[in-house]
Amino acid sequence: MRAESIAVAPPPPVAIPAESGRQLPFDWLRGLVMVLMTIDHASGEFNAGRLFTDATFLYRPGTPLPLAQFLTRWITHLCAPTFVFLAGYVMQLSVRRRQQQGESEASITRFLITRGVIIAAMDPLWMRWVFRLPNGAIVLQVLYAIGLSFVVMAFLRHIPARVLGVGGVVLAFACEPLGALVPAAGPLHAVGVMLVSAGPVGPFLVGYPLLPWLAIMMMGWGAADLARSAPARFPGRVLLAGLVALAFFFLFRGLNGWGNMGFLREDGSLVQWLHVSKYPPSVTYDGLELGIGWLLLALFLVWRPPAWADAVLRPLGQSAFFFYLLHAHLLMVASYAVGMHGTAGLVATYVSSAVVIAVLVPACNAYRRYKLAHPNSLAQYI
Repeated sequence: MRAESIAVAPPPPVAIPAESGRQLPFDWLRGLVMVLMTIDHASGEFNAGRLFTDATFLYRPGTPLPLAQFLTRWITHLCAPTFVFLAGYVMQLSVRRRQQQGESEASITRFLITRGVIIAAMDPLWMRWVFRLPNGAIVLQVLYAIGLSFVVMAFLRHIPARVLGVGGVVLAFACEPLGALVPAAGPLHAVGVMLVSAGPVGPFLVGYPLLPWLAIMMMGWGAADLARSAPARFPGRVLLAGLVALAFFFLFRGLNGWGNMGFLREDGSLVQWLHVSKYPPSVTYDGLELGIGWLLLALFLVWRPPAWADAVLRPLGQSAFFFYLLHAHLLMVASYAVGMHGTAGLVATYVSSAVVIAVLVPACNAYRRYKLAHPNSLAQYI
């Protein structure tokens, strides 16, 4: 997309929407997880020693977990749950703003469904060219889960917000027993894998089943209502939520039984404590990652990062979907262009991440300006 060719003056600074002062902490946190996500995807393109051992259907007990490689992968686990939680939070703000502007409920529902379908379709149509598997399977990842969650939330949003938020917590705990009910074969197996488990289904590999991630989006929706009703108390509530989530992580990881999706500790080492199931997300995964994410959000709610960090995190956070659709393809092209695809190490991983972020920050700023200047264009879906 390009700006109007008739403009003769330089574009004005990015305008901040009405609630932007309160939005900045969420932009900073979302920008931070975009940075971490870039490291993971750079590792996938450059790093010969990359670990991918956090799927219950792939991991084999006793697999070596070198610390540097493990931590490079582990720090990126924060990305998906934090991003999905923030998507639910921002969705409620967007819906409320549309309601205040007089938009009909039917129009809001159509928008959420349309945007959800577009987001979900990007996994098989666009991201498949980067996240390739040797057997040719199409990976359904975070965009699949977010997009379908948008579609479901178009209808669930009529439930009282706090009830919906609590329902998200209950659903997150319910996914493990629901997963145990999925049959080993047949049509219901495919449905179960797409909803609560993870693994291969026909030509697809479902990495992000719907219900565990919908649960987190529901939590974000409920949190937005808490922030609106008592903004002064919200940082303290987020801090408390983060501590409670981490307490659940320590409890269930320590008991080493239910709550781990069968992904048990093999010993008492730090790596084994942190080696939780992401595919599908376990209670220990949710507790650890959402706990850390909520503590970071509580920090950003009372502390402003320095200007250099704001200059990176804000544009990435405000144009996160746009950034997501470009960064992985740039990393793939770069890895082949320099002849280092899958043959380098951690240095190349971190350097390539920094370069791609530096390239895309100005693009995100430009896209943000365009989107604000054209609120009714196709850009509203990206």
